[in-house]
Amino acid sequence: MLSETRDEEAATRFFEEAIGNNILPKKVVMDKSGANKAGLANIKSCLFLAGRWHSFIDILQVKYLNNIVEQDHCFIKRITKPMMGFKAFRSAVATLDGIEVAHMIRKG
Repeated sequence: MLSETRDEEAATRFFEEAIGNNILPKKVVMDKSGANKAGLANIKSCLFLAGRWHSFIDILQVKYLNNIVEQDHCFIKRITKPMMGFKAFRSAVATLDGIEVAHMIRKG
């Protein structure tokens, strides 16, 4: 999901969409981003208010456990860096989706 800002509201929307499309995770590993932690805290409070306190999500904020994901993004960054940038989010989403699909096909 691409967002103009990386704030609490964007993180909350991301986690709502991710949880809506998948099962509720037991643990979430993230870097030291305050917005991600605040967004996940909003989700946890909604779960508590909905009576699903038994399905709490553990937050693990460890700098190095997220490196595997970041290394995978290195390929995408290498391709997009020489570009002049995107004028609209719609074109950015389409371009990045295509780059990721090509990378997944190459990776196997």
